[in-house]
Amino acid sequence: MNPPLILVTNDDGITAPGIRRLIHAMNGLGTVVVVAPDSPQSGMGHAITLHDSLRLRPMQIDAGPQTEYSCSGTPVDCVKLALHEVLKDRKPDLIVSGVNHGSNASVNVIYSGTMSAAVEGAMQAVPSIGFSLLDSRWDADFSALEPYLKQIARNVLDQGMPKGTCLNVNFPHADKAPYAGVRVARQALGFWKEEFEERFDPYGKPYFWMRGDYFNPDGATDTDIWALDNGYVSVVPTHFDLTAHGALVDLKGRLDQQ
Repeated sequence: MNPPLILVTNDDGITAPGIRRLIHAMNGLGTVVVVAPDSPQSGMGHAITLHDSLRLRPMQIDAGPQTEYSCSGTPVDCVKLALHEVLKDRKPDLIVSGVNHGSNASVNVIYSGTMSAAVEGAMQAVPSIGFSLLDSRWDADFSALEPYLKQIARNVLDQGMPKGTCLNVNFPHADKAPYAGVRVARQALGFWKEEFEERFDPYGKPYFWMRGDYFNPDGATDTDIWALDNGYVSVVPTHFDLTAHGALVDLKGRLDQQ
């Protein structure tokens, strides 16, 4: 049997330490092909490139058996190009995205390029995982993650995933290692409270810089935020069906017309 084919991508760029650690971990599980942005694409969500060209360039950042390409587009562009062009003769067995420098827990998943790459994989019926570390620094310590990266990826390779579902995996900051374990959780119902600071360029013209603080009024113990605060690796099953199924019956009774 052929070894599993694993596609690796991210949103921090192909040279980011997080993706280099993920590539190293996945090399122990199968044949690795990397298609990742040539520059940081954080916060791009599920954006795709429609009005510009996309460029794909073979390259090799580190020694290893992996095949690597940098892409001029977004994380979702990377997945689409990988599936339709780079790997067009063989569908990958797994797509992994990350390891993101910074949290993608709670509502952060909505804005995340890392998780959008995983969601795109699920949309294309490929088992997919997004990995993130609660440390935004470029020189973040990823050393404690590798056993968990392999364990979770191997489980998905062996057991598969429900149709249309991917995993959002977040790791506590390295100062919480050794971690308490893995906790499957739901997404915490937190929110960002933003503010915009007005500044002025050298020509006196105003511009704005967005800042914000995260608030989590969801104090339940079954959430990803609780798991991370208590030293657990959080695993949230995530899907792309945005239908509010719980509201269907009520709205049908109010709005359906013959």
